[in-house]
Amino acid sequence: MNIKQILSEKVSAAMMAAGLPAETNPALSLSNRPQFGDYQANGVMGAAKKLKTNPRELATSVIEKLDLEGIADKVELAGPGFINIHLSQAWLAEQLNTIAADDCMGVTQRAEPQTVVVDYSAPNLAKEMHVGHLRSTIIGDAVVRALEFRGDKVIRQNHMGDWGTQFGMLIAHLSDKLAGNEVAETALADLENFYREAKVRFDEEEGFADRARADVVKLQSGDEQCAKLWQQFIDISISHSEEIYDKLNVSLKRSDIMGESAYNDDLSTVIDELMAKKIAVKDQGAKVVFIDEMANKDGEPSVFIVQKSGGGYLYATTDLSACRYRSGKLAADRIIIFTDARQALHFKQVEIVARKAGFLPEHVGYDHCPFGMMMGDDGKPFKTRTGGTIKLAELLDEAVTRASELIKEKSPDIQVDDLAIIAKKVGIGAVKFADLSKNRTSDYIFNWKTMLSFEGATAPYLQYAYSRIQSIFRKANTAQAQNSIAIIEPQEKALALKLLQLEDVIDAVNSECTPNLLCNYLYELASLYMSFYEACPILKEGISDEIKASRLALCSLIGKTLKQGLDILGIDVMDRM
Repeated sequence: MNIKQILSEKVSAAMMAAGLPAETNPALSLSNRPQFGDYQANGVMGAAKKLKTNPRELATSVIEKLDLEGIADKVELAGPGFINIHLSQAWLAEQLNTIAADDCMGVTQRAEPQTVVVDYSAPNLAKEMHVGHLRSTIIGDAVVRALEFRGDKVIRQNHMGDWGTQFGMLIAHLSDKLAGNEVAETALADLENFYREAKVRFDEEEGFADRARADVVKLQSGDEQCAKLWQQFIDISISHSEEIYDKLNVSLKRSDIMGESAYNDDLSTVIDELMAKKIAVKDQGAKVVFIDEMANKDGEPSVFIVQKSGGGYLYATTDLSACRYRSGKLAADRIIIFTDARQALHFKQVEIVARKAGFLPEHVGYDHCPFGMMMGDDGKPFKTRTGGTIKLAELLDEAVTRASELIKEKSPDIQVDDLAIIAKKVGIGAVKFADLSKNRTSDYIFNWKTMLSFEGATAPYLQYAYSRIQSIFRKANTAQAQNSIAIIEPQEKALALKLLQLEDVIDAVNSECTPNLLCNYLYELASLYMSFYEACPILKEGISDEIKASRLALCSLIGKTLKQGLDILGIDVMDRM
């Protein structure tokens, strides 16, 4: 159910009937003030300017042709040519009753679903996941869920860093550990420590660096023993990542992994094709693409190295191969990649070269979606007090601990088992919502007190709003209401208008890859619910059975919408808090 689309089509038909060009944009938008209606159509003014006619007279003609019988109570002309539309409360109630019976709350499935490949999370398997991986993982997962909710076919691609020179160092170190009768799982229990040990040996131990380099060559040449050690390392490293995904309630699975190593056999072919098509050239022993489209102010082209002078491959080569695999083998209509903003130049270069080479056909969308950094209170990248990188597992554990302490303060008598479940949902939800509610491209300040607050735009506030709705049904001693909704009070109409905007919000999230729009929507919905709860008694004595039933049905729909919206964000709700 998309009110904006319904009204836009009606206004467009009236504009055509009034003699305006068929391509005229009705420019429909939500009204900022109730006295100016619920929606405004502002497209007449632009059209009047082109047609060199009086906008008010043109708007009057449009209103005369506008058929909103049964939809609007009043349509009025305002200002220089605005058309204000006051929707009928009976019509709004009818729409609410329709979507209340729909599992998707009126969000229609796409008539022509796209195949969308989404590349997100992408940790480096040489190290444990740290806070720098949080944004890619949860923003990507929220967008994936929103796309699937709308009906697109989504293929998750976890482009893990599982290849490269550092693995020679790690294989050599693991080989020595196993030779000393250590078990691989024990040796790799702390990946960060394992990596440090190997790095120290690489830098300081005589002969170790040469062994490490030799192991890289063996690995890349298909040596069976090196491949076996590499696979052990990869399997255990992936298990570490899976534990994080489970804690974060992220939908990535092992089957979604398409690491850098998966493209290894294709890289020489990529280079051969780039050379054959004269897109890449030899330069100082390396193979390079000079990108004129990205020339600097002096006219010097952007330099994109696709193969090192020694024959080694780079991220550039792997990402070009990934383009070809995703558009060809996976038949993607759209490719979305989530990384931090520092890689924006790289992915712009990848797209230009891939399109020139035919690895990325013109009909395939390619969206690199950069995001800002998580900052500490000092405005610098979020780190430990000693300046080290914060492990993501430790951050999430601290979130649950802090949530547990906060909940015990509010509910000292809570059962231990209940506390553990609620603290996990509140703590993890708080971290995710604090991140997802910020504009993707912005840096943001990480603040425990703000994100765990039960007031304002936070996960605990939304989770509390949901549990408050469930408590109404417990008090009413009834299941979720299936009664007919009637709209009488202004607070009920405000909720109706908000509930009927869900499809519009999901479409905006999917188009721009901006989950913060859904976060804003859910906060506004919860805030409107709180106002409704205060102004419109439900179970109070003296309320008629008919009004009580209607308001219970409205509460039920609000609860379903909050739960579904938070589920798209990967945040759990609970019936009691």
